[in-house]
Amino acid sequence: MSKSLEEVNQSVSTQNKTTVFRKILAFFGPAYLVSVGYMDPGNWATDIAGGSQFGYALLWVLLMSNLMALLLQSLSARLGIVTQRDLAQASRETYSPFINYILYFLAEIAIAACDLAEVLGMAIGINLLFDIPLIEGVLITVLDTFLLLFLINKGIRKMEAFIIVLVAIIGFSFIFEMIFAEPEMSKVIYGLIPSMPNEAALYIAIGIIGATVMPHNLYLHSSLVQTRKFSRTHAGIKQAIKYNFIDSAIALNLAFFVNAAILILAAATFYKNGMFEVAEIQDAHKFLAPLLGTKWAPILFAVALIAAGQSSTITGTLAGQIVMEGYLNLRIQPWVRRIITRIIAIVPAVIVILIYGESITGKLLILSQVILSLQLGFAIIPLIHFVSDKSKMRGFHISKITQVAAWIIASIIVSLNAKLVFDEISGWLETSQNPIILWLTVVPLAFGFLILLLYIVFKPFISKAKLDIHNHSPHNMVLKFSESAAHSQKNIAVSVDFSFADEKAINYAFNMGGIDAKYTLIHVVETVGAMIYGKNVDDHETTIDEKLLLEYKQMFREKGFHVKTQLGFGKPNKVIPKIVNKGNFDILVMGTHGHTGMKDLLFGTTVDKLRHKISIPLVIVNN
Repeated sequence: MSKSLEEVNQSVSTQNKTTVFRKILAFFGPAYLVSVGYMDPGNWATDIAGGSQFGYALLWVLLMSNLMALLLQSLSARLGIVTQRDLAQASRETYSPFINYILYFLAEIAIAACDLAEVLGMAIGINLLFDIPLIEGVLITVLDTFLLLFLINKGIRKMEAFIIVLVAIIGFSFIFEMIFAEPEMSKVIYGLIPSMPNEAALYIAIGIIGATVMPHNLYLHSSLVQTRKFSRTHAGIKQAIKYNFIDSAIALNLAFFVNAAILILAAATFYKNGMFEVAEIQDAHKFLAPLLGTKWAPILFAVALIAAGQSSTITGTLAGQIVMEGYLNLRIQPWVRRIITRIIAIVPAVIVILIYGESITGKLLILSQVILSLQLGFAIIPLIHFVSDKSKMRGFHISKITQVAAWIIASIIVSLNAKLVFDEISGWLETSQNPIILWLTVVPLAFGFLILLLYIVFKPFISKAKLDIHNHSPHNMVLKFSESAAHSQKNIAVSVDFSFADEKAINYAFNMGGIDAKYTLIHVVETVGAMIYGKNVDDHETTIDEKLLLEYKQMFREKGFHVKTQLGFGKPNKVIPKIVNKGNFDILVMGTHGHTGMKDLLFGTTVDKLRHKISIPLVIVNN
């Protein structure tokens, strides 16, 4: 499998830095690209609505959402650092092709929906600042695709610097907005204490949480951390995890400041003046000047909105490339990929605006958040499974406490988003003139998503149980060795497949050779990656097979046998003869009833090919 974002993978060296500060600085950057997704235009509407309706009361929801996001993003970074796989690649190696195609399709829809919100936000900003019609503003956003191509060709550090400048523009804009608005600090602090004024506040709170954690950010972060080149030792990986967590903590707290500033601005202007119904970005912009008494307030608001939209579209398009390459293992020209992503977002926006007019933008933004909500669980749940997997994480799996915290957060986010989706569908059914169509399309689709979500939740637990049966521990073997003195074979090859057939095959070989013979245990990795990349493959199954083969070797050596191991890659009927013919063996022993590839080998016509390719006797031990 190709590397994630191959053109910038491991392009930033973190080694040979003279000071600790320089080393930390070398790791800083990826989380800032991720953080812009937490302050994109899709978040602005919920923050404005929360502040205008309930003042400072929902600030604690933003803080809680930020803590949730920090944990999930740190898990995403950990996955990329340890496994050198992004979330899409890890999913591709774990689930069946059918499930992966569905997950890929959902991820693409989510990225298009997210891009739609960002395109609309930036177009609204251009409209507010330069009075350019919204439809033309949407078309202008095509140009930032070429800006992204230019930046990534200059290197990931240049892109990170550009995004940090945009984040700084957003941050400084809202610092001045706060100075103009003069919020009541005592009420701001009081707003950090959990409270829920009424049911309407609960709905806004759900919207804030739903708009906070973006699925594309989890794919993005697991890839961007791989742009750093560091020592792949245990200490080096541990250090990379630590520095990236610090990076995430700083960047996401900046995002929290921006979201909190939007809510505080709405509370200090609209709520304070009894304007409880302000929810549209355009309305917020229109009322800022008369309420704050300065023309700079709406200008800075529009500038921040453009910066938020611009930075978010860049990272959203990058996420699209990561998802396509990760799930499909398909690489196309980066500029083609980015044009496709942008067109998918722009075409629906242009069509809807042409048909319904500019007043529909608020509803489009809400729809984009609902679509994101549908996809969120399909990114969070696999991520938690992956970083909890001991074999996949090679000793860097998360602790039980972190697992519990992650599952609680996932449950909260998925439940709240499910409620949001349920409410939206219920509303559509009540207001639709022809609800039968919705019952035949939208409702079955929602149930289908629910079934898929449950499958993703429980499938790894079931697979783990099956894996424990199939790839059983060698220490559970009940080996019965003969003490016969007549041992004729001195150099024996034994093919193993980590099924229970191994026990009889190994017993048979030990009975033939005794304690003085030399044994070589041969196993062939048969994954698609192994067939394509050979010994350079680094997938989940290879990791497990290497571990089990070493356990076999260790156990038999402890019993006094002379045992070596040989790991092959590809098709067994081709790889085993090559290993055997190079090894000067006296005999090859094989068991039956292994996994599908081995069954084909032993019971199909390929067994004849194997016999003809080796020059020593072949013994098949029936299980």
